[in-house]
Amino acid sequence: MDYNCSSDYCNNLFNWMMRKINLAITGCMGRMGQQLIKSANKNKIFKLVSLTENRRINKKIFGIKPEINSFLAFKNTNVIIDFTVPKCTLEILKIAAEQKKRVVIGTTGFTKKEEILIKNFSRKIPILKAGNMSLGVNLLMYLTEIASRSLGNNFLSKVYEVHHKNKIDYPSGTALMLGKGIANGRNKNFYSLVGKKYLNKKSFPFSKKINFNSIRKGEVIGEHEVRFSSGKEIIKLNHESFDRALYSEGALTAAAWLMSKKKGLYSMRDLLKFK
Repeated sequence: MDYNCSSDYCNNLFNWMMRKINLAITGCMGRMGQQLIKSANKNKIFKLVSLTENRRINKKIFGIKPEINSFLAFKNTNVIIDFTVPKCTLEILKIAAEQKKRVVIGTTGFTKKEEILIKNFSRKIPILKAGNMSLGVNLLMYLTEIASRSLGNNFLSKVYEVHHKNKIDYPSGTALMLGKGIANGRNKNFYSLVGKKYLNKKSFPFSKKINFNSIRKGEVIGEHEVRFSSGKEIIKLNHESFDRALYSEGALTAAAWLMSKKKGLYSMRDLLKFK
């Protein structure tokens, strides 16, 4: 994935290419875990040193035996990339905070309380958290915020998303990101604007709040759309993913970028320098 290379970021990459970044991947048997392993092994600035799962795995993957999340599993890592489930992510953050390890979080489905816990952990270590690691999706969120600010309260909005049949959480983390973009544009609290959350509906209504519709079917990697309606016209912003590698490559870019950062909570928006 080709991100704009700021001087700090490029210098950081160069420095770490001289001594590879030791990487840990959690949830290594999941879809994103498997894709991250493939991408990491093709990336010259990373050395994959640890794989973890929440159950025992009796085989080696690229010469590494997966472990249960533990202090020992992350001992030799510089950065952890986590695509798991919220409960697991919080366990990993507790260990990472004790060891002062950097963490990239791609896990979605966090509650408001869990989001607060993540923010608390970021006071101890650098964390980059994104509901989607794609450049295109993060640009879509930026454009959504601009559109929402420009259109104001005269337009109602809603968010539509499609993912593969095995995705459990809904709305997706990306859909929620887009909802936050709408709320930020209106200068409103996101949670006060969350409307109804539909699953597998052929159609769903606009409302004064933000309604979401999630479709789960086939092997769809990801489709997202934001709609604004005045009742007289509809404006659509959308994005479609064709290759899961764009997420893993984005996560690796985030991991490299995070190596130069002090403790704090960051997003792909910080990496991409969207204002």
